[in-house]
Formats: sequence, structure tokens, C-alpha cells
Amino acid sequence: MGRHRYLVALGSNRRHHRHGTPRGVIRAALAALDHGKVDVLAVSPIIETPPLGHSRRRFANAAALVRTRLAPDELLHKLQKLEHKFGRRKRGRRWSARVLDLDIVLWNGGAFAAPGLVVPHPLFRERRFVLIPALHVAPAWRDPRTGLTLRHLAARLTRPHTPPR
Repeated sequence: MGRHRYLVALGSNRRHHRHGTPRGVIRAALAALDHGKVDVLAVSPIIETPPLGHSRRRFANAAALVRTRLAPDELLHKLQKLEHKFGRRKRGRRWSARVLDLDIVLWNGGAFAAPGLVVPHPLFRERRFVLIPALHVAPAWRDPRTGLTLRHLAARLTRPHTPPR
């Protein structure tokens, strides 16, 4: 189908009236994403993670490797339409509860910047809830900014910190 591959992060921490729990929301979003102009090639297990910021609800998180002919800004538009379809009304409120959050983390074209979109996602290197699921679908994918694989980036987050001598 397409010539571009993307790593997309999925998150939810609110119930949906039709799809149920956040895990159900993630499964339904993946099914909806796999229609039309996007092919889902691989999906990570759904993991539960603690919330960031002031949200009190735990998140369900996953990662998907997708293929499409869409450019990054076009895929972002499609992902935002899907978020809206699932009930997301406002963007920009960091760490608030949300039915569905979809982010482009990486794409096979390297770095990309446009109004409202930066790829690679600026914070993905610091987020276990992105890197751990991503390891299941693209462990050898390299971050175009650092040259490190997702496996290496995740290891940096998960290894015990030893203070300098």
C-alpha cells in the first residue's frame, strides 16, 4: 500500500460509551486506524502505566507500526480526526484525562517539522510508556537525532542510576 512507515503511540485513560475501558478504546482505535489509507503492520501489547501530571487515572498505552502513503502532516490530520471521533474535544491540555491520544513518534523519513508537528516526537526518549510498547514492534528502529535504537533508548530509561564517583 504505502511507502512510509510510522511508529504511532496510543494512549487512553477514560472510558468510552461504546468501547468501554481504556484497553477497549485502544483496541477499537487500532481497528479504526487499519481502515482506509493506513495499514497496521504490528501492534504491541497494551500496558498499564501511571498518569503524568495532575491526572489521577491510569493509562492504557500501546504502540503500532503502520504503513501509508500519507505524509506526516496528513497522517497527523487523520489521527486527530480519529481522536475527535472517539470523543477528544480539546488538544493542548497536558496530562489531562482523555479518551484517546494518538502521537506520531517516528517515521522512516527521519526528522520532520511543520506547524503543530515535530517528528521524532520531542519527548519520546524520556517516556517509558512510549518506549516499552515500541520495543515490541520496532526495537531496532533508530532515532534520527541520536542514532540510538529504541532498544538502547529504553535501556537508558530502565537501567538503575548510579551516581558519579
